[in-house]
Amino acid sequence: MFAAERRQLILEMVRANGAVSLRELARVVQTSEVTVRRDVRALEAEGLLDRRHGGAVLPGGFTRESGFPQKSHLATAEKTAIADLAASLVEEGEAIVVGAGTTTQELARRLARVPGLTVVTNSLLVAQALAHANRVEVVMTGGTLRGSNYALVGSGAEQSLQGLRVSRAFLSGAGLTAERGLSTSNMLSASVDRALVQAAAEVVVLADHTKLGTDTMFQTVPTDLITRLVTDEPPAHDDRAGGELQALADQGVQIAVAGAGGGETGPGGRQSRRDVGLPGPRRQGNPAGPQLRSAPALGDAPAGDCPARVADLRRR
Repeated sequence: MFAAERRQLILEMVRANGAVSLRELARVVQTSEVTVRRDVRALEAEGLLDRRHGGAVLPGGFTRESGFPQKSHLATAEKTAIADLAASLVEEGEAIVVGAGTTTQELARRLARVPGLTVVTNSLLVAQALAHANRVEVVMTGGTLRGSNYALVGSGAEQSLQGLRVSRAFLSGAGLTAERGLSTSNMLSASVDRALVQAAAEVVVLADHTKLGTDTMFQTVPTDLITRLVTDEPPAHDDRAGGELQALADQGVQIAVAGAGGGETGPGGRQSRRDVGLPGPRRQGNPAGPQLRSAPALGDAPAGDCPARVADLRRR
């Protein structure tokens, strides 16, 4: 395929989906990610699209939120690996909150196998994934439906979370930086996510490497309130994502890196991960609140459930 043909096809894919990962573009045009990245740079120079970490979006996409169909095509393998690892944190009988997003939807599909679980969510997609799960209770917030991401937002959603207390919150977002934490491009969604955070003793952020180093309009979780980050291995050439992981670890965020695609696997071909411990104390919720049972730390997971390789990403 000639360069002009490749670039036309890339442009058509981005226009059709709003956002497409470099990996997916390379697969469709049948070339390397290095070549696709060069094509994307050329199209950006012409003002036809915008580059993002690990992908390309329509011009001006930084300030706009992509809808569910567009997001569902981004970093699908990475989201699956992240959801697998995040699900290993949840124990039988826990009460948790799960926010809206395509990654949290993948998590919910795996939580359907955890008996005695109570899941509070403002996401119709999360609720749907758990609707037929045996011995899993789903509690929906109130609120107004946002059709773009199938989430309940507004004062009704926030008020329904008042007085709630659970062991942990699982949240996603549009961007994550060490300086500002988790952020999203919609004000109503950000407000509900902040209410979800207030209800939890610990906060677990699910973010693939394409979101690392990206900062969007509305902050949802500042870095000092993030207990854990579950992410995937950034590509070797992505210095910005790797640097952001280093900076987050330096600020005390526990980081679990899930293998994806051609990433590393553990014994028997099972998914591996890398964990980074906390260098300092983290948020543990309101000490005056009820005593909640916490899931085991990532490094304490039984070997049969989630084999791990431990590495320290902090500066030595």
